[in-house]
Amino acid sequence: MQRQQQVTEWLKRQFPNAQFALAPASADASFRRYFRATFGDGSTRIVMDAPPQHEDCKPFLHVAKLFADAGTHTPHVYAQDLELGFLLLSDLGNTTYLQALTAANAPQLYTAATDALIKIQLASRENELPPYDEALLRRELNLFPDWYIAKHLGVTLTEKQKSKLEEVFTRIVANNLAQSKVYVHRDYHSRNLMVTEPDERAHLPHPNPPPKGEGAIDSLHENCLISPGIIDFQDAVYGPITYDLASLFKDAYIKWEEAEIMDWLIRYWEK
Repeated sequence: MQRQQQVTEWLKRQFPNAQFALAPASADASFRRYFRATFGDGSTRIVMDAPPQHEDCKPFLHVAKLFADAGTHTPHVYAQDLELGFLLLSDLGNTTYLQALTAANAPQLYTAATDALIKIQLASRENELPPYDEALLRRELNLFPDWYIAKHLGVTLTEKQKSKLEEVFTRIVANNLAQSKVYVHRDYHSRNLMVTEPDERAHLPHPNPPPKGEGAIDSLHENCLISPGIIDFQDAVYGPITYDLASLFKDAYIKWEEAEIMDWLIRYWEK
């Protein structure tokens, strides 16, 4: 049976008395896919399709709970089937920060983003997430010479250039390892932050709630209307406190003047 047909059959088992339309919602840089189910009353849910032979849903579930318990807005998990690789999630909408940001609303949106980040950081505990250790830092730093310089540019570095790059990498690693440790999203930027709108339907219970225990998560977020909605957090780690700030304000997808960034950073540190 094709995966989309499996998704449809699984969703019918969750909502045996409801009619719904299923359509692609988004995909990411993995084997995961997302479908939006729209019901007759206009309410929606998201189905994550994560083929278990390629993806593990458990980190997503674990980080979602950590971040939600910290008081931030992550997708609520209504039902799960880890054997099939399906999760039924609340719908955080279609509007990313990248789509919504303007010079006029940037202060408000970035204040919300840093407020959420502070909540995550204050809730951080050691041994809940994998450490952002030297091995992981090195593996990610090496993407630059291996993929960008060698593969993309087709350039071979001289020994002198390699030595200089290694010197820079050593300083970066030392700086990161010396920082205070917190939960690190790792992709906390404008494409993974959602502008959420008030919607009374967001508070409605699952029309056919799964039984308590395995296969269901029992409690709803109290803060389900807080902006930003946070997504794509399954690779979170325990590491340097400045990492997510750099992701947010040195965003590869949108650029701001240095004076604006400094103002937002100062406001973050003042909190």
